[in-house]
Amino acid sequence: MPGPSRELVERLYGTPPDRFVAARDAAVAEARRAGDPATAREVAKLRRPTVAAWLVNLLAIRRPELVAGLVELAEALRSAQRDLRGPKLRELSAQRRAVVAALVAEARTLATGTEGAPPAGRLPLAEVEATLNAALADTEVAAQVRAGRLLRAASYAGFGEVPRPQLRLLTGGAGEPPEGGEPTGRAAAGGRTGRGGRAAQAGETDRAARAGETNRAARAGKVDQAERARKADRAARAAERAERAERAERAKRRRALEREFARARADQERAEEELGSATTAERDAADTLTAVEAELAEVERRRAVAEQEVSRRKLARRAAERAVTAARRHTGEVEGAWETLLAEEGTDGTDDDTAD
Repeated sequence: MPGPSRELVERLYGTPPDRFVAARDAAVAEARRAGDPATAREVAKLRRPTVAAWLVNLLAIRRPELVAGLVELAEALRSAQRDLRGPKLRELSAQRRAVVAALVAEARTLATGTEGAPPAGRLPLAEVEATLNAALADTEVAAQVRAGRLLRAASYAGFGEVPRPQLRLLTGGAGEPPEGGEPTGRAAAGGRTGRGGRAAQAGETDRAARAGETNRAARAGKVDQAERARKADRAARAAERAERAERAERAKRRRALEREFARARADQERAEEELGSATTAERDAADTLTAVEAELAEVERRRAVAEQEVSRRKLARRAAERAVTAARRHTGEVEGAWETLLAEEGTDGTDDDTAD
C-alpha cells in the first residue's frame, strides 16, 4: 500500500514540535492535491513528538552513524553482562557515559542550528540523556530511536554495571591451617597416627568440603537475592521516575494547551470584533448605495420629465415660428393690397379734378 516517503517522514519529524502540526497539515493537503488519499491518511495519523523526543529524532535523522554506534555499544554491554565480565563491563560502562554525553551535546548543537527550535536554555537535555540510556538497555527503545520517529522520552534504570561483592571461598583440609596458626585438633593428630589418622582426616576433609559447598551455595543464594532486590529497587525507582516524568510531561502539555487555548480565545474574540465591524460597515455601505440609487432614480425621473417638457416647448416654438411666418406673409399680402388700393385711389382722384 502506498504511503508517505521516508524523506517526508524525516522532514516532518525533523521539524520543531511547535511547527509539526502545520507542516503535517500542509503535507496532507499536498497529498490530496496530488490525488493520493492513502498517503494523506497515513500522514494525518502522524503525531507530534515532545521536545525531548524531537531532539532524539534529530540525532537519528542527521547523525545516524552516531546512533548506530550507540546501538552497537548496547549490544556489547549486553554481551558483557551476560558473560559476567566485570572488567569489560566497567570499561564499556565508562564508554557508555562518554557516548551518551557526546550525543546529548550533539543534540543541543543540532537544535541550536534549527530554525524555530526552543532556546538552548529550555532544551530538556536530561530527558534526552534518559532516553539514550534507555535505548542502551531496551532493544525496542533502541529500534524506535534509530527509526527517528520517537514520540516521547523514555527512561530505564534496570540496566548497567552492577557492583558485585568480592567473595573468597574457604576450604578445609590438611596443609590449610587457620590464618596465623598451626594445624590443630584431628589434623595435627592425623600426622601422628598413621593410616587411621589419615582416614579420619579424609572424613573430616569431606565433611569440611560439603560444609564449604553448603556455605558457598548459601552465600550465592544471598548474593542472588541481594541482586534481585537491587534490580527490583532500581526498577521501582525507574518506574517512579518514569511516572514523575510522565506527570511533568502531562502538566507541561496542559500548560501549553491552556496557553494555546487562551491565545485561540483571544484570536476568536478579535476576529468576532472585526466581523462585527465589517458587518456594520457593509450595512452602512448598502444603505448609502440604496439612498444613492433612490436619488439617481429621482434624477432620472426628473430628467425624463424635463426631456418631455423640452419636446413640448420645441413643438410650441416650431408652431409659433409657423404662425409668425404665416402672419408675416399675411401682413405682406395686406400691405401689398393696401398699397395697391392707395395707388388706385390716387389715380382716380386725379382724373376727377381734371374733369371739373
